[in-house]
Amino acid sequence: MGILNVTPDSFSDGGAFIRRDQAVMRAHQIWEGGGDIIDIGAESTRPGTTAVSESEEMERLLPVVEAVLEAVPLPVSIDTYKARVMRAAWSLGAGLMNDVTALRGDPDSLAMLAELRIPACLMHMRGTPSNMQAHTHYTDLLGEVQDFFRERISACEAAGIQREQLLLDPGLGFAKDLQGNCLLLQRLEDLQSLGLPILVGASRKSMIGTLSGVTVAAQRLGGSIAAALWAVARGAQILRVHDVAETVQAIRVWTGIQEQGTAALLRTTP
Repeated sequence: MGILNVTPDSFSDGGAFIRRDQAVMRAHQIWEGGGDIIDIGAESTRPGTTAVSESEEMERLLPVVEAVLEAVPLPVSIDTYKARVMRAAWSLGAGLMNDVTALRGDPDSLAMLAELRIPACLMHMRGTPSNMQAHTHYTDLLGEVQDFFRERISACEAAGIQREQLLLDPGLGFAKDLQGNCLLLQRLEDLQSLGLPILVGASRKSMIGTLSGVTVAAQRLGGSIAAALWAVARGAQILRVHDVAETVQAIRVWTGIQEQGTAALLRTTP
């Protein structure tokens, strides 16, 4: 999942792809780099950010969604929690809603997704992006995340959303400190017990900077790839990344080593 932010204030690439031509160029970059999904967001969810209005979000988002879907043959997901934004993007052809509030941020989103049969990614977060980093203390982080997902899956099913339309994102950096982020990555396999695909978004985040000592977000490629490979090894099915081509190359080599080594072992085993 390649990231396309049409925001002026995202933590890593704010302002880089606001214009329609810039966004289309980025979409081509994701496609040509081997990406499978383009995730378009028009409201930053970095720590401490403030929400934008529905009208402003749609003004930023919808022309880009239309242009991207015309330009490249990839499915588009929408990083939003607002039901009317979801509906408008769906009407243009968007196929997945990536909601950091796990369909809690708008009282209309559950019914609307059920009506339109739109798949959704549910992310774990406490609070809101503006105050989430004041909520990083947990008695049992992994257990609370699992319980949260069980409750949200039940709420979705009760609203009429099919279970197989859901993805889960543990929400690295969203109401998590460094140790919490690392614990979730270490125990990612435990989330597989919920029986739904897992999306991981660690790309360029502050945890990468803290662990690597690299302060500039755009320079955290090596650390982001390390986190991506760790997540794939523990069951992540989708990676939300900035550096698509480099991550795809790393995964192809990593999986190729496993496949070719296994083939060689089978060939030489009597």
